[in-house]
Amino acid sequence: MISIINYGLGNIQAFKNIYNQLNISNSIATTKKDIEAAEKLILPGVGSFDWAINYLEKSGLRDCLDNAVLIEKKPILGVCVGMQIMAESSEEGENKGLGWIPTRIKKLNFKNSTEYVLPHMGWNDISITRENKLFNGLSEYKFYFLHSYFIDPENSENIIAKTNYGLDFCCAINHNNLYGTQFHPEKSHSYGTTLLKNFAEI
Repeated sequence: MISIINYGLGNIQAFKNIYNQLNISNSIATTKKDIEAAEKLILPGVGSFDWAINYLEKSGLRDCLDNAVLIEKKPILGVCVGMQIMAESSEEGENKGLGWIPTRIKKLNFKNSTEYVLPHMGWNDISITRENKLFNGLSEYKFYFLHSYFIDPENSENIIAKTNYGLDFCCAINHNNLYGTQFHPEKSHSYGTTLLKNFAEI
């Protein structure tokens, strides 16, 4: 059972629709019991870092999530801001993140270039930097992005893919049972469907 965490943010129904099409057992988690019953978790997110972490804290699910991820070691996939709040902090805000991954979220900075604008929005290719089960069965790596900030793990071994938009930056991570993508698999057609299927099979 994959549970998609509903804390008030993210494309919840889009994930559910994909898993329904794949005939993969799934649910929307709104309570601690839902998270406790899950085998795997998806933490979606849209908007700003502080906004997302505040919503999660208000949901009352924080302690249960910490236990599921850090103690029970359940696989979890964070998407966009859902991945970013796994970090300790962000240049975007003042609040502390979940602190599951030792890193700070950074802003894409093009210095004096006028060629690139924020947010980075639309389709882009990604480059696999370390073999990972998330990318099984993909012959092309094209995903949909919408963001201005990115994760920069202290341990480079946690980086499993990068993309380029004015500069090379991390767009996918794997740290133990933690997985994350800066891009939106739920908006990335067959590429994203394959990735979400792969996560279900981990």
